[in-house]
Amino acid sequence: MQRFQCYIDGEFADGEARFESIDPATGLAWAEMPEAREADVDRAVEAARNALHDGPWAKLSASERGKLLYKLADLVAGNAGKLAELETRDTGKIIRETSAQIAYVADYYRYYAGIADKIEGSHLPIDKPDMEVWLRREPIGVVAMVVPWNSQLFLSAVKIGPALAAGCTMVVKASEDGPAPLLEFARLVHEAGFPAGVVNIITGFGPSCGAALSRHPQVDHIAFTGGPETARHVVRNSAENLASTSLELGGKSPFIVFADADLESAANAQVAGIFAATGQSCVAGSRLIVERSVKDRFLAILKAKADTIRIGSPLDMATEVGPLATQRQRAHIEALIARSLASGAKVVTGASAPQGDGFYYRPTILDCDGSASPSLDNEFFGPVLSVLSFETEDEALRLANDTPYGLAAGVFTQNLTRAHRLMKGIRAGIVWVNTYRAVSPIAPFGGFGLSGHGREGGLAAALDYTRTKTVWLRTSDDPIPDPFVMR
Repeated sequence: MQRFQCYIDGEFADGEARFESIDPATGLAWAEMPEAREADVDRAVEAARNALHDGPWAKLSASERGKLLYKLADLVAGNAGKLAELETRDTGKIIRETSAQIAYVADYYRYYAGIADKIEGSHLPIDKPDMEVWLRREPIGVVAMVVPWNSQLFLSAVKIGPALAAGCTMVVKASEDGPAPLLEFARLVHEAGFPAGVVNIITGFGPSCGAALSRHPQVDHIAFTGGPETARHVVRNSAENLASTSLELGGKSPFIVFADADLESAANAQVAGIFAATGQSCVAGSRLIVERSVKDRFLAILKAKADTIRIGSPLDMATEVGPLATQRQRAHIEALIARSLASGAKVVTGASAPQGDGFYYRPTILDCDGSASPSLDNEFFGPVLSVLSFETEDEALRLANDTPYGLAAGVFTQNLTRAHRLMKGIRAGIVWVNTYRAVSPIAPFGGFGLSGHGREGGLAAALDYTRTKTVWLRTSDDPIPDPFVMR
């Protein structure tokens, strides 16, 4: 059984306790993980605070920070295969995706390496003739990063990269449901030569680790990715330290298909949007909203594709859908489908678990026309698609926006003017037109409403890890006039 450690203040160490990590493909324990608790959190935050103010990190130039990020990027690229195998083993995400995604993660670190020495201040044309005023951008401080198990090396890169470029230090909490790849990533941070305390990586459970981290008095900013309910706890905890927060949460993203769309291409995109990663993606296109005149034809294409998806070992390159990450997640999906069927939804395909070991679930399509199915409102975080139909563009837009979430949306049409109307009308942070589930370090990522606030990716993300300092310089040699009058 493999054994992993936390990374605190430049050293690898056990937590206060240990726990077993389960292989989702078999349901069996395969590794021992360190369980960080409050004392470990204190050590990690203290190390980050010291590195921010007193260590060699504080004295590095922005260009030197960038060079360290470039080195980290090269190490991620060189170790992508090993990291991918660990992520697949610990989370069940198929090796076909983890291999490609982690190799691309290196580009995120390269992007922010290039940004490190391009975060600029400004000179203000102040309205006082004897003053010069500048704005400096300085690191926001110690950042607590809470990262979920799914796509964790990607979801940590979009936090760690910009935060390091800005000069911050951090404590990263990997999810207890599959922390192996992030704990292994710590070895690359160490090898890259980042000073002790700059990046600390731990794992543990919510009440004893996550809560202690998010309310810690020396944390300045919390970057969280996860579900809305946990986010509410994070925000409540931030009232203790008044840390700023960025929240990247879930979604019930609409996938709108008009009759004039290339249906074969749209079906492939829908498969990518809901069945890739076993549906365990925050941007999953989980609500298909299809024009009524092509609904039956489109569902027939989709069903044929869903029924031929290869379910199998996530370590097999031929596998297309692997297991869910936890038994708890499969139980949630089964319960939500049962409620949806009781509310009038009809099974097009799937809605069952295959025989055998592991936490597998078949790709599922539910026809929800004419029902008040809970599947339309609640996030499955699994391979389950809910279908509605529409007759007019206005109806499609109304259905798309009928959700408290607002992370992503897909629009499939050959009508350019219609596409522009939908782009403008959909309330979501990301709109893909005639494509789906595309990402880049250059493009900001984030949502509206219950999907959170703040953006990850792009230059704006690096600026979010800074705060401005206003510097006033009086240029007159004359004595300061009346001290009782504000200047």
